[in-house]
Amino acid sequence: MTASHRLEADSVTLSYGTRTIIDGLDLQVPPGRITSIVGANGCGKSTLLRAFARLLKPRSGGVLLDGRALHELPSKELARTLGLLPQSPIAPEGIAVADLVGRGRHPHQGALARWSARDYEVVAEALAATGASDLADRPVDELSGGQRQRVWIAMALAQETGILLLDEPTTFLDVAHQVEVLDLLTDLNRDRGTTIVMVLHDLNLAARYSDSLVAMAGGRVRASGGPGEILTPELVREVYGLDSSIILDPVSGTPLVLPKGRHHVRVTQ
Repeated sequence: MTASHRLEADSVTLSYGTRTIIDGLDLQVPPGRITSIVGANGCGKSTLLRAFARLLKPRSGGVLLDGRALHELPSKELARTLGLLPQSPIAPEGIAVADLVGRGRHPHQGALARWSARDYEVVAEALAATGASDLADRPVDELSGGQRQRVWIAMALAQETGILLLDEPTTFLDVAHQVEVLDLLTDLNRDRGTTIVMVLHDLNLAARYSDSLVAMAGGRVRASGGPGEILTPELVREVYGLDSSIILDPVSGTPLVLPKGRHHVRVTQ
């Protein structure tokens, strides 16, 4: 099991130039659990994830990892603790799957980047865990979208971090591959205890696969907690500007949000 690390935002203000996106946000990520950040486009979801990944430095406040300021940690130490799968990762042209996955071992290697038996073992385990062993020798740019996403997750597994951040990992995937990727992340969390934080657009998939939801609107956290605790028609209206009904998902028993469009409301006589 992976040791649980504490990741939190402490009065964080995040800006792009003079435009403030998030102002004075506080958030503690539940260690060892799956957390999804949800909300409408432009609410600050990906901006917050970028701060958690140290890609965006707060204008004020700070992101803390185990009580230490994230921007003060040595890069290699941070890379052994925290991994990131961006929204549209780009692989070097022509690189083979095994070589890409092997790049996840860099934070664990010395200055000469010599491979150890442990490095080879971890890469093989990561490929097996993601069902990508038979793809090891294939060029990444020849893979389908679902295969490619599994390979990127394998690279993150090979990095052996306690925290994994993912920005919209199901974007551009069909429904079957979305479920495949989210099942894989659930296995990773359960088997290794990895803390997973992801930005998701699909509210129902987020509710089904997450222990905790963080609902954002206007750069603020409007609610956080278990899906069954916080998902209400009132919250959906506040976050998305959408009227809805909420029932229990007959498959998972988690909340299922049913949008009320103007043209699909049943009228009883």
